[in-house]
Amino acid sequence: MSAPLIESRSRRTVTQGSRLLKALHLDGPMLVLLAVTAGFGLLVLYSAAGGHTALWTRQVARLGLAILAMLVLAQVPARFLRMLTPLAYVAGVALLVLVAGLGEIGKGAQRWLDIGFIRFQPSELMKLAVPMMCAWYLHDRPLPASLPQTLAVLAIVALPAGLIAEQPDLGTALLVAAAGLLVILLAGLPWPWVFAGAGLAAAAAPLAWFFMHDYQRQRVLTLLDPQSDPLGAGYHIIQSQIAIGSGGIFGKGWMNGSQAQLEFLPERSTDFIFAVIGEELGLLGQLFLIGLYLAIIGRALFLANECKDTFGRLVAGSIALTFFVYVFVNTGMVTGLLPVVGVPLPLVSYGGTSMVTLLAGFGILMSLRSQRKLVRT
Repeated sequence: MSAPLIESRSRRTVTQGSRLLKALHLDGPMLVLLAVTAGFGLLVLYSAAGGHTALWTRQVARLGLAILAMLVLAQVPARFLRMLTPLAYVAGVALLVLVAGLGEIGKGAQRWLDIGFIRFQPSELMKLAVPMMCAWYLHDRPLPASLPQTLAVLAIVALPAGLIAEQPDLGTALLVAAAGLLVILLAGLPWPWVFAGAGLAAAAAPLAWFFMHDYQRQRVLTLLDPQSDPLGAGYHIIQSQIAIGSGGIFGKGWMNGSQAQLEFLPERSTDFIFAVIGEELGLLGQLFLIGLYLAIIGRALFLANECKDTFGRLVAGSIALTFFVYVFVNTGMVTGLLPVVGVPLPLVSYGGTSMVTLLAGFGILMSLRSQRKLVRT
């Protein structure tokens, strides 16, 4: 077969692939980045699980479900997403109220609903419903928002965030609040208001101490001095820092980490899996993953900028920046820069609902970007 013929067929295959992606409202570069990151995550998770295939297989199945959710939501027209947003928000708040009364209790928290064939956390759904509701409220109003409108959006954010914090699940509550607040910021909140809000939050921080649960106070104290209780509250972060430090630049090798494989490192398959990467793949492995994350965030912001209406830009921008918050909080808590709040590492940590929610968000982002008709800005 001649070289020109091979080149022609290759070009035709690429063109057909591009047409298929366009027809399915999918973004090729984003799909590649997500696939590489998820594949890297499965590789790390297999090692973190000690080579046990049962947990790894469950993660593969959940990843398949998450991909399906992304593909389905990418096909939903943006106008229907906007129309269904209030219903999704109200349903999410109702589920949170239901959790408070009938939810299952696990590890001291009441966060799950079991409806027989599935067990899930309704709080995860609010990571999407809250920013969408904020954008829905602002999309047909002049921007930047006035003070009354800003207060209304804050109320939209505060209700579910408060219900989630009472479960208690401070990590998810902070992520939900961040997703909503990012919409306000992207809507053009004046910088003097931003600095004033930050100042008020800093001034009110000492008062928050009195509203914290005992375990939350202990996490703050542990952040300041993990060595004060090395076998108790400080054990997680101390073992995590030992794992990361012992990995050096190149790491000890895949499945050769002593902290992870000998089970010194707690929650190594979930919240602290970034420490497993540091121990086994070293600083280079961590930088590789962070590079993938930055590429995903950059591509997501590019797609958000291409959205043709205010609702699309606000929701897509919030999804992109909330992904950054995920990464920042998890890596910060694992390295000892932030308190431990139970935030998973995106596309890497073991978990079902968070994985589905995350990829569903990217499906929504690609759906919003595919809208070409200029409606109202």
